[in-house]
Amino acid sequence: MNIILLGYRGTGKSVISKLLSKQLKRGLYSLDAIIEEAVGIPIPEIVSMWGWARFREIEAKIVEQVADEAKDAIIDCGGGVVLNDRNIKKLKETGKAVLLTAEFETLLSRLSRDRNKRPPLREDLSWEDEHRKVLAEREDKYNAAADLVCDTTGKRPDETVYEIIEYFKKHSWVEA
Repeated sequence: MNIILLGYRGTGKSVISKLLSKQLKRGLYSLDAIIEEAVGIPIPEIVSMWGWARFREIEAKIVEQVADEAKDAIIDCGGGVVLNDRNIKKLKETGKAVLLTAEFETLLSRLSRDRNKRPPLREDLSWEDEHRKVLAEREDKYNAAADLVCDTTGKRPDETVYEIIEYFKKHSWVEA
């Protein structure tokens, strides 16, 4: 069974997916990295050249490929993967989804240090208001997709990894 990590930017998906992969000795599929490799340019350039709609089309194709290929793996999804219901349906055919969350102020702090700056999703809002609005727009989709919700606020990544592994063991989704 795949472990699918969902959540907004800054919740810790990339770090936690790497730790989970290592701890459980499972393959790791980072959707954003796979998209960049497939297209040959970073996501900010994809978006500035072709727009968010085209990026989401590419993302959907990569989700389809990864969902068909990944077996007992960790799948690290971009924050907007939940915007396409087919993405989540396809991913959850072979896995369970873990939603990583964090308090809004924590997200802003983490995002302000992010070297991988993304083009804005909304041009008409301040940086903080954009994140607040986008997060609010996605919240129901994140929660609907989640089998487990882990708040990463104030936790070390290894604590979140332990929480995920224990939850999956309890449900016999990973070997004890």
